[in-house]
Amino acid sequence: MNTMSRETVSVVIPICNEVDSIPSLYLQLNDVFCRIEREYEIIFVDDGSTDGSLDRLRALSERHPQVKIIILRRNYGQTSAMQAGLHFATGDVVVTMDGDLQNDPSDIPMMLDTLDEGFDLVHGWRKNRKDAWLNRRLPSMIANWLVSKTTCFSIQDLGCTLKAMRREIAQDLELYGEMHRFVPILAYQRGARCAEVVTRHRPRQFGKTKYGIGRTFRVILDLLTVKFLLDYFASPMKLFGTFALFCLFGSALSGIAVGAMKIISAVDVTGNPLFLLTALLMTSGIQFLGLGLLGEINARTYFGAQDKQQYAVRELINFTDPEDAPTIDPDRLRKLRFQPAQVLARLTRGRNQQDGHRRYA
Repeated sequence: MNTMSRETVSVVIPICNEVDSIPSLYLQLNDVFCRIEREYEIIFVDDGSTDGSLDRLRALSERHPQVKIIILRRNYGQTSAMQAGLHFATGDVVVTMDGDLQNDPSDIPMMLDTLDEGFDLVHGWRKNRKDAWLNRRLPSMIANWLVSKTTCFSIQDLGCTLKAMRREIAQDLELYGEMHRFVPILAYQRGARCAEVVTRHRPRQFGKTKYGIGRTFRVILDLLTVKFLLDYFASPMKLFGTFALFCLFGSALSGIAVGAMKIISAVDVTGNPLFLLTALLMTSGIQFLGLGLLGEINARTYFGAQDKQQYAVRELINFTDPEDAPTIDPDRLRKLRFQPAQVLARLTRGRNQQDGHRRYA
C-alpha cells in the first residue's frame, strides 16, 4: 500500500435542521470508509439547529468516537460552518459535503483516487441534478455561466458541496460571507491543481431546501468580491489607479474645453456645465488615488502583520537540513497546531504533474 492510500480523511458536514438525515448519512459514510480501509473522522458542524439535530449528533458521538461535533453559538450560515470544520480538521485529506443526503458518499473513493493522481482539490459536478428546474437548476446555470466568464475558470457546477482537498489547501482558505461556493476558484488562485469529476446527485428525502432563485443575486455580489480578490487584492492601486487616471484625463479634457469656450466665445465659466464636470472628475480622480493608496497600505499590513505571503510554495528541493528551512514564527506554528518538521514535510510534498484544471467526463 502506497503512502497516499494511507492518508487519513476528515469529512466536514455543516448541519442545520437535518435531524432525519443524520443516522443514514453516518451509516453510509462508515460503510464507505470500511471498504476503502482508511482512517477517518466525521466532523459535524451544528449551525444553530432547532429541530433536535444536535441531540441526535450527541447520541451518535457517544457511540462512535470518530464522530466529532462543532457546536456554533447560533446560525452563522453555511460558509462559517464550513470554515469552522476546515479549521478543526486533522486528516491529511478533507472532504466536504452536505448533510441532506443529496451528495452520495459512495463518490468519495473515486474522488480520493483522483486526488492521488496529483491534484490538490477535486470538486463534484452534479451532471444529472435531482432538483426543481426553476428555483434550483436555473439559478445554478446562470451563476455557473457568470463565474466562468468573469473568473476565466472553467467550471460546470459551482454549487456542489462535495469536494476533496488536501489539508494544507483547506486550511489556507479564508472563507467568509458566502464564499463556500468559490472554494475551487480561491484554491486555484493559490496554485492548487483542480479537477472536476461527475458525481451522483439524489433527490432530497427529508426537510426542505434552504436555497432558492434569490441566491443568484447574492452570487453576483460575491462574484464581484472574488474578482477583486483574484486580480487586485495584492495591489489595489492597479484598479483604483486606473479609475483615477480616466477621471483625471476626462477632467483635463473638460477643463481644456472650458478654457477654449471662454477664450473663443466668451462663454461664462461659472455657468458652464463642463466646468462642473471638470471639478467632479478631478475630485473623483483624487479620491480614487486615495483609495488606491489606502488599499496598498492595508494590503501590506495584511501580509506583514499576519506573516502571510503573496505566493504559495508547492515544493522545496534540497531543503533536507532543518537549518535550511524557511524561518517560521513560533506563534504561527502554535496557531496551526503542527510542528516545524511537519511544516517542512508539507512544504516538500510535491506533485510531478503539470499545473492545470482538468475535467473528468
